[in-house]
Amino acid sequence: MTYKRRINCLHCSLIGCFLLMLQVTQAQPDFTRVDKWLSDNLGGLGGRAVLLIYKDGKQLYARAENDMNRRQKMAGKFMARKTGKSSDEVLKDFDENSKINIASCSKWLSAALIMTFVDEGKLKTTDTIGRYLPIMTANGKGTITIADCLSHLTGIKSEGLKENKTFLQTASMQEAMKVIAALPVEAAPGKSFRYSSIGLQLAAAVIEQISGKDFETLFAERIAGPCDMKQTDFGHKKVPLAAGGAQSTATDYIHFLDMILHDGQYNGKTVLKKSSVAEMQFNYIAGKQIMHVPEEAGNWGYGYGEWVMDRTLQGKRSDVASSPGLFGSFPWVDNKNQYVGILLTYNLKHKGRGEKYLELKKLVDDAITKY
Repeated sequence: MTYKRRINCLHCSLIGCFLLMLQVTQAQPDFTRVDKWLSDNLGGLGGRAVLLIYKDGKQLYARAENDMNRRQKMAGKFMARKTGKSSDEVLKDFDENSKINIASCSKWLSAALIMTFVDEGKLKTTDTIGRYLPIMTANGKGTITIADCLSHLTGIKSEGLKENKTFLQTASMQEAMKVIAALPVEAAPGKSFRYSSIGLQLAAAVIEQISGKDFETLFAERIAGPCDMKQTDFGHKKVPLAAGGAQSTATDYIHFLDMILHDGQYNGKTVLKKSSVAEMQFNYIAGKQIMHVPEEAGNWGYGYGEWVMDRTLQGKRSDVASSPGLFGSFPWVDNKNQYVGILLTYNLKHKGRGEKYLELKKLVDDAITKY
């Protein structure tokens, strides 16, 4: 080979390497604006936050920010004393594997668990709870359906967060059912929407009755195990709070979201049927009387255990679904852009939270759709 030819080959190799590097660089989304949003909003997120974004089963973005202010640390120490935990444990920095209470993000997990029984033909969403829980029939609530339970259309008047504390103080799921059976009715089943813990707790009692197993075991066998959620559980309480008692990590929860995005499939395993995942993402509250909606949900609709981010959507699967929690965590599945994300936080301040969720999601959408 001549000297000139060697030089030409070297030039070609260098150009080829440069183009390859350029292609790899261009293939990565630009999350600069997302980084800035996370840093700018950290104080309002409780001083600690983790954001994960997955697409095509792969991690596109992972970032943890930790910078609690003095007031947030004082609140954390107060919580530590109240719960009997050490301050160091409560104030520990968040990362992808930090396990925290995810509050109403639990509802999505529980609804998915209920739907595994539907998939097996052991339960129908049209079944009435009186068929499995005679105490509800005895108290005029037997005609509530499983679908009503999953979409907060039971018509039972809720006591708000107070009911969760009441459930935890009971000795068994049967005792919790007595509490619900005694609550007043404000509308016929299927006619009014009140966001609460009641419906999912009723559905949890039904699957315990059907299976002869406790809710925690059923969740571990049917959702956590198949989705590789090794650090997710419902607290191992005598009465698990199906609507708000789960503890999880950003890594674990995004496995669940990835399963939902892929129509019930996770790592080659069928966790839910495609039809069930779709059924969960229809809007069931359009035209219903609205009794109570959390401020952060805005004008979203509601499916089974999850918000569908378009209240006017009817007869069509939602493009985006979510199930935000009381402490600020915000998981979502974007069927249109084919990705999932979770913002994991711990903060009780909810003012303006809904707008912040939408702001963050738009920034992520922009980054993903432009690469």
